[in-house]
Formats: sequence, structure tokens, C-alpha cells
Amino acid sequence: MKTIKAILIGGGIWLLAVGLYTLSFHYQFLEEPNQQANMVLFIVVMPLVWLGSYLYYQKGSKTHGYFVGQVFLLVAAFLDALITVPLFVIPNGGNHYTFFTDLGFWIIAFELLGVAVLYYYTRVYPKAQALKY
Repeated sequence: MKTIKAILIGGGIWLLAVGLYTLSFHYQFLEEPNQQANMVLFIVVMPLVWLGSYLYYQKGSKTHGYFVGQVFLLVAAFLDALITVPLFVIPNGGNHYTFFTDLGFWIIAFELLGVAVLYYYTRVYPKAQALKY
């Protein structure tokens, strides 16, 4: 596994996702801005992780998508704990505990893992199997 590459891509995914999450507060189309931001995040995570997986597997790596997704998730969780919670959650009355025990966080975390695994099984695994024969 190319860990540094996966960490850098995971950081890029996190940066773009947080940027779009924050931007969604400026263009309100639902009455509840937090719900809108979470919906935007849920939607943008799919193409961002797909693109990140594409970038990771470009050089022919065969690492299982679960492990790549796990690195993406751990990087995002680390950056959330280090940056997102202190800058955005704590000033609004939350804390690390409420952030990381929120159901929305875990839904998006499993979505991130699922997209990375799906990419692996649709784009990487079939090619690896074809090379065996």
C-alpha cells in the first residue's frame, strides 16, 4: 500500500468536502441549514472518494479498497478532530464527543468506506482477475 499517497489523497478529499460543506451554508435552499449541509456532504462524498480512489489506483496498485477507504476515513477523522471540531463545532456549543457520536458522521464514514470498496470491485479487482488467466 502506498500510504503517503493515500494520506495525501484523503487530505484532499477532506479539504474539498469541508469546503463544499461550508459553502452550502451560504446558498440556503432548505429551511434547516445544518440538514442542508449534511445532505450536501453526503452527496459530494461519493464523487470525491471515487475520484480519490481513481487517483490512488492510477499506477496499478492492487491494495483492497477497504484499506484505502480506511486510510481516507482515518485522515478525515484526524483532520476533523484537529480542525473541524475546534473551528466549527465548539464555537456552536458542541464538542468532540457530540461530533464523533453523531449518526450523520457515521453514515458518511460508512459511505466513504463503501465507495472506496465499490471502486475497488468495479475497477481494480476485475483487471487483477483478468491478468491471472
